[in-house]
Amino acid sequence: MSQVEEANLYYQTIKKELAAWEKQMTKHPGMINRTSKKVQSKIQGIIPQKAQNIITAAIKTMVETILSGSGLITKTKQAQNPTLAESDFLVEKAYDTYHKIAVAQGIGFGLGGILINLADFPALLSLKVKFLFDCGKLYGFDIDQKSERLFILYVFQLAFSGDQRRLEIFPLIQNWDAQVQNIEMNWETLQIEYRDYLDIAKLLQLLPVVGALAGGAANHSLIKKLKVTAMNAYRLRVMTGKKYKKQDKNTYWC
Repeated sequence: MSQVEEANLYYQTIKKELAAWEKQMTKHPGMINRTSKKVQSKIQGIIPQKAQNIITAAIKTMVETILSGSGLITKTKQAQNPTLAESDFLVEKAYDTYHKIAVAQGIGFGLGGILINLADFPALLSLKVKFLFDCGKLYGFDIDQKSERLFILYVFQLAFSGDQRRLEIFPLIQNWDAQVQNIEMNWETLQIEYRDYLDIAKLLQLLPVVGALAGGAANHSLIKKLKVTAMNAYRLRVMTGKKYKKQDKNTYWC
């Protein structure tokens, strides 16, 4: 099979995956999801105020750091004109490393008391953002540009927001390059959505004995959700933008 044929086959495979993902992202919340939101609101009253304050401060710092473009340096170099398959492979490889760190981190912090556990919130947040920076570079985007760093923040929101906010964000991701000039970041909305998303996943980590298992499981789930969201968001931009061009009705190349 020629390189062009392989590219076509890969393109068609990812195109189907993207269609399924887009359908999921545009799905309106059902009764179960609405009930879950009410449960989250009740759980919010159980989460220690100190934990809420730490999450709020960490989110604000994260947004300011990303938008300023400082303090989040990774060793990954920006890929130069990568094929979609190459980018996907490299991102999966990077994810394996971040996933191992996240799970070990969740287990380690989970073994401690509540005060030690609280340190996992900003630590995991930093890990997620570094992974997103690597994703941007590996798909060939220049994250030194503010518009690309803003995209990273919206991908983060898409991964860790409730259903209603997801429905608001996804159209922006779909048409990013056309709408980016009119987009602004509201860090308070981001931190509320992220905090609410974490409530159920991370509450058990604060408990003795079961905290280590809960912490490892929660971090596994959260970093995996971020990977799926980030890969598909970047695939969408690559395949619908100038970075992925069509030679004829059946042939594609990167």
